[in-house]
Amino acid sequence: MAKLIVVGGGIGGLATAVAVARRGHRAVVLERAAEFAELGAGIQLAPNGLHALDRLGLGDAVRALAVHIGELRFMDGVSGEHVASLPLTGTYRRRFGNPYVVVHRAELHRLLLDACRRSPAVELRSGCRATGYRQDGSGATVLLDGREPVTGDAVIGADGIHSAIRRQLVGDGEPRVSGITVFRTVVPMERVPEDLRWNAVTWWAGPGRHFVHYAIGGGRYLNLAPSVENGATEAFAGVPVDRERVLSAFAALGGTARRLLALGEEWKSWVLVDRDPVERWTDGRVTLLGDAAHPMLHYAAQGACQALEDAVTLGDLLDDGTDTIADRFATYNAERRDRTARITRAARASTRLWHPAGAAAKARNEMLSALSGTPLHDHVAWLHEPQGSATGARR
Repeated sequence: MAKLIVVGGGIGGLATAVAVARRGHRAVVLERAAEFAELGAGIQLAPNGLHALDRLGLGDAVRALAVHIGELRFMDGVSGEHVASLPLTGTYRRRFGNPYVVVHRAELHRLLLDACRRSPAVELRSGCRATGYRQDGSGATVLLDGREPVTGDAVIGADGIHSAIRRQLVGDGEPRVSGITVFRTVVPMERVPEDLRWNAVTWWAGPGRHFVHYAIGGGRYLNLAPSVENGATEAFAGVPVDRERVLSAFAALGGTARRLLALGEEWKSWVLVDRDPVERWTDGRVTLLGDAAHPMLHYAAQGACQALEDAVTLGDLLDDGTDTIADRFATYNAERRDRTARITRAARASTRLWHPAGAAAKARNEMLSALSGTPLHDHVAWLHEPQGSATGARR
C-alpha cells in the first residue's frame, strides 16, 4: 500500500484520491484554500466522463442529479437559423453507453468530497499552499508555505493551471492568454420564458464571438456563457462586469440570442488561458493531473472529463507496491499525453468553426446542415467514447 500526496482539492484531485483509495492505497489531499469548495457554474459531462465516474462508484449519483441533454444545437447567432443538431438520445446513448449530461460544478465537487470523507483511506487537509517538492529513491515530499512538509511515497500535482508542482517540474512559465473573454451568469429558470427552455446545449455562432447556454442545477437554473475575441492580453478570473457591457459586446447577435442574454443580471468575466501541450509531465515519483498537466480551453467541454479519465487511469496503474511508482507514472504520462494534447488543440481550433463572418459563416452553415445524426456521432466519437477498462462500470 502506497501513501500518495495529492496537491489540490478540486475535481481532479478528489477524483484521484477516490481512485487510488479504491485500489487499496492511502491518499492525503492538500488544498490551499481554508476549506474544500468549488466555484463556477455548469460542467458538461460526455459519456467518457460518466464512464470514469462509474468506475469511481459515483456514476449513478451524478446521473440522478444531472440534466440529461437531448441534443447539442448549433445556431447561426446573426440570422437565428437553426443550422444543425447532434442528437444525444437513442442511438447516441446506445453507441456511447451513457447519456450526455450537465451538472453544477459544485454538485460534482460535493459528491467527490463526500466520497473522500467516507473513505478511511483518504485524509483531507485544508490551508496547505504548496510551493514545490523534493524526492529521493524512497519517497517524495510536498513543500508548504508556513507549514511542515508532507511526505509520502509519491506526489500527484492536481493544483490547477497555476500549479506550483508544474512550475518546478515543467518550468514553462505563465499560461498562454487566448485573447478571448468569457462572461458567465446563471438565471433562475422561472425567469426564463417557456419558449426558451430548451433541453439542449445550444451554441449561437457570430462574427468573432459565440454564446452557449444550457440548464443546470437539475433544471432549476439556466447557465449563460458568451465569449468574445477582444484581444485581451492579461489574464483575470471572476471579475464582475456591468450588464450593459456584456449586451454591447454581443450586439451583433440576433433577437433570440439577445433575449436570452438580456436575462442575465449579475455577470462575471474571465480571460481564457491554456498551455501548449508538453511531452513530459512526470518526474520520478511526481506527476501532474488535470489542468496542472494539460489545461485546455473549455470549448471542447472536456476539461473535467479529462481530469476524471486521468484519475481512473492512475488508479488502474497503481495496483501494487511502491517500488514501481516511477515507472507507473511514466506509463500514465505516455498513455494520457497524446489524447489530451489532441483535445487541447481541438479546443483552440474550434473558434474557426464558431467565429467566421459573411461568406465563411454561410459556407460553414451549409456544411453542418448537410450532416445527419450518424456522421455527427462519428465526428465526436474520438472524444465521447469511454476510455480504459470497463472494470467497475455501472451494473
